[in-house]
Amino acid sequence: MNMNISAWAIRNPIPVILLFVLMTLGGLMSFAAMKIQNFPDMDVPTVTVSASLPGASPSQMETEVARKIENALTSVQGIKHITSTLTDGEANITVEFRLEKPTQEAVDDVRDAISRVRADLPANLRDPVVKKLELAGTPILTYTLASAHMDEEALSWFVDNELGKTLRAIRGVGAVNRVGGATREIRVDLDPHRLFALHTTAADISHQLQGVQQEASGGRVGLGGAEQSVRVIGTVQTADALGAMSLSLSDGRRIRLDEVATVSDSIAEPRAASLLNGVPVVGLEIVRARGFGELDVADGVRTALASLRVKHPDLTITEAFNSIDPVIENYQGSVRLLFEGAALAVLVVFLFLRDWRATVVVAVALPLSIIPTFALMHWMGFTLNMVTLLSLSLVVGVVVDDAIVEIENIERHLRSGKTPFAASMDAATEIGLAVVATTFTLIAVFLPTAFMPGMAGRFFVQFGWTAAGAVFFSLAVARLLTPMMAAYLLRSPAKHVATEPAWVRHYLIAARWCLRHRAITATLATLLFVGCLVLAVQLPSAFIPPEDDAQTQVRLTLAPGSELRDTIAMAERARLLLAQQAHVRLVYAAIGGGNTGGDPVEAVAASASDVRTAVLTLNLTPRTERNGVRKQQIERQLRQALAVLAGVRVSVGMPGSNEPYVLVLGGEDSRVLERHALQVERELRAIPGIGAVTSSASLVRPELTVMPDFARAADLGVSSSTIAQTLRVATVGDYEQELAKLNLGERQVPVLVRLHNAAREDIDTLKRLPVPGARGPVALENVATLEIGSGPAEITRHDRMRNINIEIEVSERSLSEIEDAVLTLSSLQQLPTGVTRSVVGDAESMNELATGFGIAMLTGVLCIYMVLVLLLRDFAQPGTILTALVLAVPGAVLALFLTGSALSMPSMIGLIMLMGIATKNSILLVDYIIIARREHGLNRMDAMIDACRKRARPIVMTTLAMGGGMVPVAMGLIGDPSFRMPMAIVVIGGLISSTVLSLLVVPVVYSYVDDGMRWVFRRGDA
Repeated sequence: MNMNISAWAIRNPIPVILLFVLMTLGGLMSFAAMKIQNFPDMDVPTVTVSASLPGASPSQMETEVARKIENALTSVQGIKHITSTLTDGEANITVEFRLEKPTQEAVDDVRDAISRVRADLPANLRDPVVKKLELAGTPILTYTLASAHMDEEALSWFVDNELGKTLRAIRGVGAVNRVGGATREIRVDLDPHRLFALHTTAADISHQLQGVQQEASGGRVGLGGAEQSVRVIGTVQTADALGAMSLSLSDGRRIRLDEVATVSDSIAEPRAASLLNGVPVVGLEIVRARGFGELDVADGVRTALASLRVKHPDLTITEAFNSIDPVIENYQGSVRLLFEGAALAVLVVFLFLRDWRATVVVAVALPLSIIPTFALMHWMGFTLNMVTLLSLSLVVGVVVDDAIVEIENIERHLRSGKTPFAASMDAATEIGLAVVATTFTLIAVFLPTAFMPGMAGRFFVQFGWTAAGAVFFSLAVARLLTPMMAAYLLRSPAKHVATEPAWVRHYLIAARWCLRHRAITATLATLLFVGCLVLAVQLPSAFIPPEDDAQTQVRLTLAPGSELRDTIAMAERARLLLAQQAHVRLVYAAIGGGNTGGDPVEAVAASASDVRTAVLTLNLTPRTERNGVRKQQIERQLRQALAVLAGVRVSVGMPGSNEPYVLVLGGEDSRVLERHALQVERELRAIPGIGAVTSSASLVRPELTVMPDFARAADLGVSSSTIAQTLRVATVGDYEQELAKLNLGERQVPVLVRLHNAAREDIDTLKRLPVPGARGPVALENVATLEIGSGPAEITRHDRMRNINIEIEVSERSLSEIEDAVLTLSSLQQLPTGVTRSVVGDAESMNELATGFGIAMLTGVLCIYMVLVLLLRDFAQPGTILTALVLAVPGAVLALFLTGSALSMPSMIGLIMLMGIATKNSILLVDYIIIARREHGLNRMDAMIDACRKRARPIVMTTLAMGGGMVPVAMGLIGDPSFRMPMAIVVIGGLISSTVLSLLVVPVVYSYVDDGMRWVFRRGDA
């Protein structure tokens, strides 16, 4: 930007005013149109594959499905990790691609790979479902419904039909999922003794019923000169009519269905349940669609439910969970920061300059810098989310800095006797290079974060562009509007007396001492920097600090083989223990289903829908009513309270917050792997200061194994597949797509044929089941042996190898401390042959984050240097300015150490910001030293002292404006302090050290660099 643009703006105020009016209107319109979200919508190239084969064991799913699909995926380019979870009849495979892979291309490649291997997969396997992972696919609201006038099945159908249709019609609602409740089903409970007498099988009855109870097309005919379609209607409408239906068996005999079975209009066997404070309810999860804001969706849903309450007063609708309140809190806190930052900047200017006109000039800088930024954000497709609001909160103090520097310089010229017009012209020209240089160095710091690699880079795209845009608009305000307003609004002081504050005189004494004792000053600064580097290595590190909101979760996992009623009973025991805690207000339990509070980054685990898993969502006392008690303290109390529960694994904490350290052991030999995993688990439990240690090893469930006698089976013409089909239909019913259906007005009700409950629990009855053979049915025990055995309840695979995940809850120690302690274990330093070790989750993300921020910082430093070289036309003195980066580190590290904070993502954001601020202070000093020597003819010492005198006040003013805005955040007074507090602590500590040390050390470094340049020139002349 040309320096003379300020002079042009002063001479031509009308175009400048119109320009900012247009930008402000554009920004306000964009702000009104922007969506409010928690996290930005991102395209992450992660693809999930779900395959279902009802009745298959995890081992069968691994052999027949997972390995074949994984092998087919090896030909796909760009895969980072393949993770498979295999449970009863389900295979869930997550394919994580490198971030440069286009998402749609990743989905197409996975789908093509599966289509190539589909012929090798079991014929009865349902077609695998391939879809991309949606980060917006987790519930934002969860409600519970209860009714005094409707039973469980009627209420569930009301939720599925009427309420579901109403909510899905709301703009922005992506899905409505029911949890718990009951599903209507026609149950055909077969009498095994009648089956034995008739020598028929459950599969035969089911297939005959499916062939009769159906509505099918019969073709087309032409009668009476017109064309008619032919429709075969072979359906009945009630369970009684179905029971009276005659069936033809495979051997030609005819029976009535109710002669061999009890037919009832009932409900399906429950596989999930929802409870609110121990009372059975029907759960309802609302999922936001991609591209819409959480607040807009929540408002629409709440309005619809309010009208529903009026229409159905017997319904009791309770909000059990919402992720909206933290979004509102973050939004309101960020807006409050903007206003506080503006007020503080106004206060600082007024206290230093004691001129209300100058204060007004600075006061307009912040809104006119922030508001046009909304237009840029909207144009780039950004939303008002945690990342962009954090960016705006950070630059609140920065965007007024340029205006403060400009107005302070103009005021100094006014005190020398110039008119406001002349003072504005001269001051703007004098300070122009420094303002442009500082602004572009800030842009050079922020913008590289938009190009960081890894998942963190996807989040920080919006951070980098938003911050850079706001800083650029602040430059436009400082170079166009501030000088123009000063020229026409300011007035010359009554007395042209250049007063110097007392603190400036004391500072100049210290600066002269440092310049006379350069070696001591440089040595002390170096020792301070090195000492803080040593201290930085000792700091704990973490990925993202745990949140301190009003919701948490308890996950209970019972032993394999547990039934739904066992899980419900255990969940109720846990609820009674949790209800005794003072800060627990409400407990919502989802058993065998649901994804309330799920992690938006990770795919939903298959085990979440297991009947032996219960997730209890707790609503806690709001943070403002806890008297300083953090959520992590409450969670520790909950762990202690639940320690009395026996035979259950307990995990406390929300997914995605305070994530556990996950150690992955992999290997092909499952026995060696499990044996070594048990040894590692024993050693882990001896580490002090950690939470619960859970392992996916040794999850063995009871099984009824059927071993065919191949000789007898071959002699009687019985195959293994026939045995499996007979048992499957008799115990759980046929595949869903093979079931007969009862066609009602608005739905189809499945007809499930199987043995009655008592028969399915009697092994002697199962042994006598007839199995179709070549010469007629034979008893199962004649061709096979039935034994009670065991098998894995769940198999997990990582990168095409069997793996065991060992999770360590983060309790009193940080993630980095746990990792250091884990890696020193002897069992991990000496792994058996064929066993590998890896780390996933937050520990892996933390390493990627450190690498990404390291690259961003180095890129920022290089960009700052290049910008300074171009502006100063000098290769050496930019090095002087960059020493300010070193001077910001001691304060930041000391602040983290004294407050006990970890080195995490927010603290790294603070370090990046410090790079720009510290450089800014240094530029203001060095720029005026160069001006004083080049244009005023001062010698080096006088020029440095003059620069210290004239630039100390704007440096202190901008530091106070910036640091003061962060004080409420550092004290935890604005919103949830868990994420912003470490960032504010780093910024405040770094500001103090960089400001104090820059004012004292930068002139010393300048003198050393200048001596070096003189020596080089003398050697060149010689």
